[in-house]
Amino acid sequence: MFKVIQRSVGPASLSLLTFRVYAAPKKDAPHKNSMKVDELSLYSAPKGQCKYVEEPRTQLEESISQLRHHFEPYTSWCQETYSKTKPKMQSLVQWGLDSYEYLQNAPPGFFPRLGVIGFAGLVGLLFTRGSKIKKLVYPPAFMGLAASIYYPQQAIAFAQVTGEKLYDWGLRGYIVIEDLWKENFQKPGNVKNSPGNK
Repeated sequence: MFKVIQRSVGPASLSLLTFRVYAAPKKDAPHKNSMKVDELSLYSAPKGQCKYVEEPRTQLEESISQLRHHFEPYTSWCQETYSKTKPKMQSLVQWGLDSYEYLQNAPPGFFPRLGVIGFAGLVGLLFTRGSKIKKLVYPPAFMGLAASIYYPQQAIAFAQVTGEKLYDWGLRGYIVIEDLWKENFQKPGNVKNSPGNK
């Protein structure tokens, strides 16, 4: 048994050893000339002068080129308009989708309130006989009053913002009228402001 183990361990231990082998060229072997890739017949390229010659344009190509040149300002205007209106349209579509989702999952009592507000607008429209200004003022006013009954906090916030805007517009109008008054009626040569009449 010992002999069997000894015979199997010997070749196995030799397989674990590493040897380095160095190869050297023979001194008496003739030196071969190495070939370049271009010299091989497989890779040889024909030697010739190539020139790119552009073919003359046909009548159809000329007319299309002139048409494109003529419509270039219009197409650039359309691209600018599209790039400006695209975000607005996306926000409008998003608002529509949000409104649709809100109406699908409306809080309880929303649709009866909406009906009362719409009925108030119709009542306001009935009171506007004969005047176009009343048609612009009465229906929104009646609808606003009906909406303020159901949504008082939003009505107060809307009234504050609207009041500030109306005050701003009134102040700007007052400044414009005052400037026009000073320019037209209080000139230095006017009789009322002349120094001899004081």
